[in-house]
Amino acid sequence: MHKVYFSLGTNLGNREEMLNRAIMLINTKIGTVVCQSSFYDTAPWGFHSDNRFLNAAVCCLTALSPHEVLRESQGIERLLGRTRKSVGGEYHDRPIDIDILLYDDITVDTPELKIPHPLMRERDFVMMPLREISTDF
Repeated sequence: MHKVYFSLGTNLGNREEMLNRAIMLINTKIGTVVCQSSFYDTAPWGFHSDNRFLNAAVCCLTALSPHEVLRESQGIERLLGRTRKSVGGEYHDRPIDIDILLYDDITVDTPELKIPHPLMRERDFVMMPLREISTDF
């Protein structure tokens, strides 16, 4: 089994319900969620919005490969109403965002997937929940 850390964020609709649904679907479609952080209310990062974010981190154990995890996490985003991804640093409001932060201790650098997540250490809304569930940070 592989250990995967995710960052979750939402700033539309019932934010708490959306995070809980995303965590449940990760547990169902990707692997057993073994720990999750508290929910953090944060300001938007990288763009202006009147809608604040609710963020969390989760860790799960999975038998899936990194690219299978990506495919499943993007499927969960679509299932929960996300219709477009952020491209080229252009961010926008979204019902759910699921980012793969870490997958075991491997590095992946492909056009569609980068592990560790290249911007995670620049984002307090990622690192605060991650530090809560992992002593490695």
